Amino acid sequence: MSRPVLVAGGVGLSVLLLVTCAVGGLAVLAALGITGGRFACGPDGGLGGGAQTVDGVEWSAEQTDNAATVVARVVDRGLPRRAAVIALSTVIVESGLVNVAHGDRDSLGLYQQRPSQGWGSPAQVLNPVAATDTFLDRLIGVPGWIALPPGHAAQQVQRSAFPDRYAPQEPVAAALVERFWTGPDNPALTPGAAPPGAANAQLVSQVYACPDTGGAGVPLPPGEVDPTRLPPGFIPPADPVQRAAVGYALAQLGKPYVWGGKGPHGFDCSGLMLAAWAHAGVGIPAGTVSQKNAGTSVPIGQIAPGDLVFIPGSLGSETHPRHNGMYIGHGLVINAYDSTTGVVLQPLSEWADEITHIRRVHQPVPGPTPPAPDLQAAAP
Repeated sequence: MSRPVLVAGGVGLSVLLLVTCAVGGLAVLAALGITGGRFACGPDGGLGGGAQTVDGVEWSAEQTDNAATVVARVVDRGLPRRAAVIALSTVIVESGLVNVAHGDRDSLGLYQQRPSQGWGSPAQVLNPVAATDTFLDRLIGVPGWIALPPGHAAQQVQRSAFPDRYAPQEPVAAALVERFWTGPDNPALTPGAAPPGAANAQLVSQVYACPDTGGAGVPLPPGEVDPTRLPPGFIPPADPVQRAAVGYALAQLGKPYVWGGKGPHGFDCSGLMLAAWAHAGVGIPAGTVSQKNAGTSVPIGQIAPGDLVFIPGSLGSETHPRHNGMYIGHGLVINAYDSTTGVVLQPLSEWADEITHIRRVHQPVPGPTPPAPDLQAAAP
């Protein structure tokens, strides 16, 4: 259930800082995309700051996104920094910090948790937040977990056939935790007592390497489409997997936009896509940067319910779109619009001129092909 992971290379943080100091301070920091002590808040940024090198190890944008999500969950629950190191060392070994939709037997997700062994439904183990909660719940149930030798607590939780693989990754995990951790190493809060998004909400917002990257950036004018409810006569997709993903997304209408949110209380745009497809048992990457390469590309004339639709958004570009939504059929897109609006429906026609990518992450069971949306007729 374990797999090799790390690729060493690139320049280390110390070398980068030495070069930065030598050639000109803050102006060079800005040119490199390094601000406020955080890295890479440019086109491929996101929760974790995008692709970067930490202590000589190269990480992709998706890997840093997932690392930030795990650390944020530990901070939000008021657990010690040690819990984040153990969790990340486990994920590095099990999945290479990638939300994989396959594994040994029925193992899935970051932690390669097995639904058949009581780890939860596929929807839970494929959602990085829910999977991290399950791991942390079991970790803090291990007697004396915080003082166990490296690798021992992870093995107590995972029961891996390869128990010796966790300890060697703890230094690598600790460097990533150092990159994202905020607040005291050993919070005074009772471990596990802080409800999601409660006492530590402000701390969690500081974990993420980049600030909120903005909203949809397309108009949300009043029109024929009510952004908060389905139109009369809506027919869900016939394919059961598409129907599960679309149904989950629609059930979130009206919920708040939360930067980094993957549910159940709030979502950002890519978090809603991940959670919806996880609910359908389909694993997709975290973050718009990685989701734009998920599945297969389809032209707009062949768009189908469940397809991911990408636009630049308020801070992206055609090459690096920073906003996405899900086509649900009937000429409509559901998306976590922005921090003041939340999860809403919009006509696909309002997005049409901005679309950069359409990705299909599940091939439906063969059947009648639904008609392509009439973008002119769909316009309010």
